[in-house]
Amino acid sequence: MKGGRPRAPATLAGHLGRHPRRHLGAVNTPVYRASTILFPTMADLEASARGEYDAIGYGLHGLPTVADLQDAVAGLEGGHAALAVPSGLAATTLPLLALLGPGDHVLVTDSVYFPTRRFCDTHLRRLGVAVDYYDPLAAADVARWFRPTTRVVFTESPGSLTFEVQDIRAIADVAHARGALVVLDNTWATPFGFRAFDHGVDVSVHAATKYIGGHSDVLLGVIVAGEEAYSPLRRLWTDTGVTPSSDDCFLALRGLRTLPTRLARHQASALAVASWLRGRPEVREVLYPALPGSRGHALWKRDFAAASGLFGVVLHPVPHDAVGAMLDGLELFGMGWSWGGFESLVIPTWAERVRTATRWEPGGPCLRLHIGLEDPDDLVADLEAGFARLNAAAR
Repeated sequence: MKGGRPRAPATLAGHLGRHPRRHLGAVNTPVYRASTILFPTMADLEASARGEYDAIGYGLHGLPTVADLQDAVAGLEGGHAALAVPSGLAATTLPLLALLGPGDHVLVTDSVYFPTRRFCDTHLRRLGVAVDYYDPLAAADVARWFRPTTRVVFTESPGSLTFEVQDIRAIADVAHARGALVVLDNTWATPFGFRAFDHGVDVSVHAATKYIGGHSDVLLGVIVAGEEAYSPLRRLWTDTGVTPSSDDCFLALRGLRTLPTRLARHQASALAVASWLRGRPEVREVLYPALPGSRGHALWKRDFAAASGLFGVVLHPVPHDAVGAMLDGLELFGMGWSWGGFESLVIPTWAERVRTATRWEPGGPCLRLHIGLEDPDDLVADLEAGFARLNAAAR
């Protein structure tokens, strides 16, 4: 954007990737549905094949709705450029495929999203890539897991289910000194909560299904890359044809415009509910880095500008059926594997089943809560009734 003074993130969210003059004055980039793009001259057609044409060469490789979403997210996060893909999982796996080859070694945080772990353990190993998992709290000590062939360090902060906050800058310094790139799954914080490229990240990935979409009605991923990593990523993105539909990108652009406002509400409500949960006798620990006194709070406060509404809760030991009694009767919390939408969700979690580099011993049943946009007092009342059912079933 032009202008003398830096614009605030909320302002950028409303204006980046928006070009009304190109679209008959439309405030929002319209949905473009096209598989064939026509060129006025042979020279223009040939230029598109060389990547020299301002417009797109083929409908698969970036219709205006897709391109505007990519530009907006890259601008918000401070990356060189972005690529949209059909899902968050595609956003995590495509950089690994683009940046690694047979004989290479990748380090992956032990707190990584499980489908990303599964991809590493199956497809990357099948392709001849060595995979090791490291302690998410290692910081600069991640150096002890490095090999001469280490090409990528995959991070996720806070970590899935267990919410460890990683010292991304320390990890990036170690990786770059050894010629490796750093990939971050930044879905939890969004570009508003953590500007990845200010902390040394080379590739930041987002499940735009979550907060960027924001309304539980789109499957989408966005990969933001620095200049060094962008070229191989774009080559694979183009060659594999994994671009999303313009309809999905339209929904994500619409969600992006209100993301700062929604994120602030998610954080405020999550803090209110998490604080209440911390005082409950049934609760052993609340895993929410934005909550003062929680694990990782000091690092979160140092590096993050905002938090989302997703956090974990460790209960004191109770029978499995008692947890079921609590969750089955909730009226405002749905049970579903996703998060980041307007609605509140809760699921039981079992991170101890998949950790390999570190042990996860919570000491009781674990829940993951997503605090939506409902009134937090109503959510607390719903949980309070749930605890009453839990205690009755546990007797």
